[in-house]
Amino acid sequence: MTTQAITERLLLRLEAEEFLVEEAAILDEWRMDDWLALFTEDCRYVVPSTDKPDGDPATDLTLVDDDHERLYWRVHRLKSRHAHREFPSSRTRRQISNVRILAADDDGFTATCTVVVYRYRHGQQDHFVGKYVHELVRTPDGLRIKGRRAELDLERLSPNGAISMVF
Repeated sequence: MTTQAITERLLLRLEAEEFLVEEAAILDEWRMDDWLALFTEDCRYVVPSTDKPDGDPATDLTLVDDDHERLYWRVHRLKSRHAHREFPSSRTRRQISNVRILAADDDGFTATCTVVVYRYRHGQQDHFVGKYVHELVRTPDGLRIKGRRAELDLERLSPNGAISMVF
């Protein structure tokens, strides 16, 4: 690999890392409208079940399989008192690491990273470990999420088995 190719790859990885870290901060700060604005109109947000993290939403059970309209309603519900499990909202801190570029072209790229989400709610601390796979596209407004997949490396979600926060 040439020095120029290495430099271009490193710059792309840094661009992805900057985007993913900012997205994590937006979620931790509960800026849900800003988070929704990161998605394209033709987006897909998937959280597969914990027993089949590589599952296909077309054939396998998923925890979340949202297009933009469902994501819009999810965000608005989470911001309201109707999301009883998230009112008041959980406090979270996300750590993003091991950012890698899986594929790239002129329109955008696919990036993956390791994520740890620490959640604090009602005197209880939970942590969730997994990876994100983002399909990021370039738009006149900057990078946007066309696809987001959150694969959790857990056998169960929480002690009570119910959770409604965004992974």
